[in-house]
Amino acid sequence: MELDFYLGTELKQAMAINRIYLDWNATAPLAAPARAAMLDALELPGNASSVHGEGRAARAAVDKARRQVAALVGAEPAHVTFTSGATEAANHVLTPEFRMGRAPLTISRLYVSAIEHPAIREGGRFDTADVTEVPVTRDGIIDLAALENLLDGHDRNAGLPMVAVMLVNNETGIVQPVAEAAALAHAHGGLMVVDAVQAAGRLPVDINALDADFLILSSHKIGGPKGVGALVSRGEALMPKPLIRGGGQEKGHRSGTENFHAVVGFGAAAEAALEGLAERNAAIGVLRDRLEEGMRRAAPDVVIHGTAVPRVGNTCFFTLPGLKSETGQIAFDLEGVALSAGSACSSGKVGESHVLTAMGHDPKLGALRISLGPDTTQEDISRALAAFSKIATRRRPAGEAA
Repeated sequence: MELDFYLGTELKQAMAINRIYLDWNATAPLAAPARAAMLDALELPGNASSVHGEGRAARAAVDKARRQVAALVGAEPAHVTFTSGATEAANHVLTPEFRMGRAPLTISRLYVSAIEHPAIREGGRFDTADVTEVPVTRDGIIDLAALENLLDGHDRNAGLPMVAVMLVNNETGIVQPVAEAAALAHAHGGLMVVDAVQAAGRLPVDINALDADFLILSSHKIGGPKGVGALVSRGEALMPKPLIRGGGQEKGHRSGTENFHAVVGFGAAAEAALEGLAERNAAIGVLRDRLEEGMRRAAPDVVIHGTAVPRVGNTCFFTLPGLKSETGQIAFDLEGVALSAGSACSSGKVGESHVLTAMGHDPKLGALRISLGPDTTQEDISRALAAFSKIATRRRPAGEAA
């Protein structure tokens, strides 16, 4: 059949233009090791829950992927529960209903930072009234003093507290003091949940060093397929009430036949992400620094958010005065540059950034996010800077009436 039969108009147009992809925080292109592993997995006919030879082969492939994902975050393979993605993992763990062995355990309140991804900010299975937002500083770091004050006032008679904080913010790339937040949570008898979606593959991540009780991961952020993620626990004694019940797969924590080839691809991507981690991300950081230096030369009034605090090396979140987010995203797209206006979780909507609001900035100013990956080249940076310079030159001057 003709290839055109399968491709929509927009995709065909994108393929026809020599474009550059600078939206790795939204999703990473499928990595070659993940693609190869998935193709091999598609040839295996067995169900991983079956006891015959074909089933055992499928189970072996799932177990290998579990080891690979666990190694990425310093966890035990038995503590990895595969899910349909990070959002499902968040809804699984963000619940008032836990069990300590066979005994029920109640979590009465969830504390989340004001810059969390919507999958966390929405509170999972907690009632909205039982979710408390923790402010951040103007630099975009969770306010640990405010968190401590909130935990000091927590009513332990009602149940235990849970704290959920992302390790790396998806919009700014700012690294959060997760271990310090975990120490506060544990000092108050609570649990610590860490969204490591944007950190895995970009920073060394170790569930024990972070003192986290649970980590949330996503396959497609590290070059694996979409539609698979994981909830990683530090142990097995304390676990949330299952979100999906059924045949008892994933030790009963997440029933349903595993998304087999996607799980295998996730594992291969995790292994590839761990190899050469420091060297790869140092090289990406050099490219990001060159990008930001060139942006400042082309538009001295550009505001790059988060430069005063630790950031991962692949992310640049910037405001160009006089340029609305919607206008900027379209303008870059027309120049053949794919970037975003923040989180890619709202069905293509471009709205005001809650992260900017939490940091004390006027969200109406808007911001754009450039995020790099292992395949980003010096030529990509040169072309992105050329597009930036052109767009900056023809924007509406700051202060001019709309």
